[in-house]
Amino acid sequence: MRQKEEIMRKGFDNEKYLKMQSEHIRERIGQFDNKLYLEFGGKLYDDHHASRVLPGFEPDSKLRMLMQLKEQVEIVIVISAEDIEKNKIRGDLGITYDSDLLRLKGIFESKELYVGSVCITHFAGQYSAQMFQSRLEKMGVKVYRHYMIPGYPNNIPLIVSEEGYGHNEYIETSRPLVVVTAPGPGSGKMATCLSQLYHEHRRGVRAGYAKFETFPIWNLPLSHPVNLAYEAATADLNDVNMIDPYHLDAYGETTVNYNRDVEIFPVLRAIFERIYGECPYQSPTDMGVNMAGKCIVDDEACREASGQEIIRRYYHTLVSIARGKATEEEAYKIELLMNKMGITAQDRQAVPAAMRRAEETGHTAAAMELTDGRVITGKTSELLGACSALLVNALKELAGIGHEVLLITPNVIRPIQKLKVDYLGSKNPRLHMEEVLIALSASSESNELADLALRQLPRLRGSQVHTSRMLSAADEKTFQRLGIMLTSEPR
Repeated sequence: MRQKEEIMRKGFDNEKYLKMQSEHIRERIGQFDNKLYLEFGGKLYDDHHASRVLPGFEPDSKLRMLMQLKEQVEIVIVISAEDIEKNKIRGDLGITYDSDLLRLKGIFESKELYVGSVCITHFAGQYSAQMFQSRLEKMGVKVYRHYMIPGYPNNIPLIVSEEGYGHNEYIETSRPLVVVTAPGPGSGKMATCLSQLYHEHRRGVRAGYAKFETFPIWNLPLSHPVNLAYEAATADLNDVNMIDPYHLDAYGETTVNYNRDVEIFPVLRAIFERIYGECPYQSPTDMGVNMAGKCIVDDEACREASGQEIIRRYYHTLVSIARGKATEEEAYKIELLMNKMGITAQDRQAVPAAMRRAEETGHTAAAMELTDGRVITGKTSELLGACSALLVNALKELAGIGHEVLLITPNVIRPIQKLKVDYLGSKNPRLHMEEVLIALSASSESNELADLALRQLPRLRGSQVHTSRMLSAADEKTFQRLGIMLTSEPR
């Protein structure tokens, strides 16, 4: 078992990243007519994947980096009319893309970042998109429409013409750096940027385009665990990391990109040449501005964290298959990545601990690996579910309270059970985690030890949990809120 100081070590220098990244973007703006459209791939605000595979990377790092440029930045949020029509859901948050757009707008503005407008792409008269536009405009938001172009992305003569990009509404912007972001993939961010280049050129401005993708990290090897973890995260999208052949041909240098960017580069180059007469980039790697690879300070820590992320993705996919939300092919892809790294599901400490406890008791069990390496277990009882018992046991362990001590007495729990079963119609009388925390909070008023245990909650952040069965949505949500990384057996 690794020692505490090793577990807690960071692999990524976040402050160096903020400084280096903002400087690099400033340089890129200067390469054009003081106008750069920067496509932001991935999550701008809450990039938890990056924070998991690059220990030390803060989930809001990209947002903080932009705040260093806030006098120069204008944000355009893109959303596809097709996604609005389909009520597309953001998987990690469980909210629709249109709701997420409003959430993102609120977050950016709370950080004093200027959100200039919203662009609805793939517009073809969809009623729900029209209603959403009307809603935004009533809020005082400028909204623009971009349309479907027949033959996109291959019919270059039509795309770069009055009937193509020229048909799109020109997005009025006022600042040198225009960050184009979206609630999720496939929203049309790149097309929005390129459409703007066309319109800017017609107005005599030689604007630039660049792409900000955190992953794959271009200056790490193809098979580096950080890049493999990205493949695991996008198993459902059929993204594959690959050597950038254009960069290798142009410079004799091996860099990593992913298939979609490599495949689209000839088209993008042709669009640039048609607009400007030349393309400023020799490769997809050239288009990127990501400096994350230069800020890794402990490669081994990042390798280990990435291996753990791949295992978690594997279990999440198995659970999604069991719920009919993923395919077996996605699991096979992640299995191949695990084989490539030489790891198995058993390399997640909480997994064998939970399964042993389940076998011993004959009931659902759960195990938690704390950030210092200690492993705690919990089992199902008459009063508590396995996760609730695990939570109480972990808090006791962190507070130095003996496991024989009752923090919540049965006379506190039973009235809650009666309420659940007799009045709320629940078939399961055992307390969920949130209910346990409420009971613990109530007990803390008169019980000093309960209060001491409750104050340990922040120390659970970053812990790893495995359960022998799939959980209720309520318990999954509580783990998420506590910052605990969860996996479950798909049964």
